[in-house]
Amino acid sequence: MRAGVLLVLGFALACGSEGTAPPRASGSPMADSADQMMFGINTLLTDRGVLNAELEADTAFFFDENTRIELRVVKLTFYTRTGERNSVLTGNEGTYNTRQSQMEARGNVVVVTEDGRRLTTEQLRYDQIRNEISSDSAFVLTEPGRRLEGVGFTSDPNMNNVRVHRLIEGQGAVSTGDLGQPRPPARPSAPTTAPPQ
Repeated sequence: MRAGVLLVLGFALACGSEGTAPPRASGSPMADSADQMMFGINTLLTDRGVLNAELEADTAFFFDENTRIELRVVKLTFYTRTGERNSVLTGNEGTYNTRQSQMEARGNVVVVTEDGRRLTTEQLRYDQIRNEISSDSAFVLTEPGRRLEGVGFTSDPNMNNVRVHRLIEGQGAVSTGDLGQPRPPARPSAPTTAPPQ
């Protein structure tokens, strides 16, 4: 009898030394409320049969009758009208709205063009119908011979025509209107002279 009590007590102490609470599986609350969940998605975004971009993500959560897709670890590859790769966007997460054909990327968003331009920001929107990227957040754009910091911009995915909302700092910048193509310097205005008296 005494040996049995000691055996049970020893077993209880051994279990208690390894932790009293059972381990919990880490899960996402989004997975519990999603209509559908998929891993390793890859889909083509087209406009009237022309490829605009290829969307990839590690995980996708579908909501609102599959019209809103919450994405984790996002990659968006942009293409020209002739099918050549234009630029690549990566981000920690994103939301794709199938009704509006718009995607928003968030967290460490980076866009790199084929010719070496690089834009970093925390939030960026892609409008598939207009085929443009934009943001209201702070950003840094670097390219050979130029570095720009600003808040808010609108551009084509290849960043040939970048319109900055507010320029904070720029090296080599000519204008805050169209930063993809430098504008010629403004002509000096003719001096004004008073009429002879």
